[in-house]
Amino acid sequence: MKRYTYYIIVLLTTVLFSSCSDAENEYSNYPCRFVFDNSANRSPALASAMNVMSPGVFCRITMTGNLFNFSTNQGLEDHVRQTAIDQQVSITLGLSNSTGIIVGYGILNSPATFYAYDSQCPNCYHEDGLLRYSLTMNTDGTAECGSCHRKYDMNNGGIISSGDGGNKMIRYRAGIAGNVLSVNN
Repeated sequence: MKRYTYYIIVLLTTVLFSSCSDAENEYSNYPCRFVFDNSANRSPALASAMNVMSPGVFCRITMTGNLFNFSTNQGLEDHVRQTAIDQQVSITLGLSNSTGIIVGYGILNSPATFYAYDSQCPNCYHEDGLLRYSLTMNTDGTAECGSCHRKYDMNNGGIISSGDGGNKMIRYRAGIAGNVLSVNN
């Protein structure tokens, strides 16, 4: 009898301490590393997305050569040269530096949640592994794939708001400390 009691206790302990939380799957395992000091580089487009008082503004960040490109879903766009420090560190903007990541505060939570997403359509990318499905940002805080025509709600964790079911947007850990943006995995 003691033997069975021991096994039951071990089984119950294992079940209790192994959680099935969605938080474990909230963030992607794809590599992403980007730290940007906007007080040194001064991108108005990025500053608008980093402003907690401007929820719903999202900014796509890409790299071309030694330029960072910033464009918001509200039409603001600018380009900033990499500093010497930027050029010395490894930068990985999600799945592809040329299509980049999207950052911004959502409008649905109080206080607002800061999000960082990959700009590739997760469902099309998972189907064939090609980096040719860049999402188009809309002024209403959605992102749309031109291939599968799914629409994702960037204000709500990147869930699908219209179109066929599937995966939500690929999300990365992100934080803001003053004027410094950090996106990583």
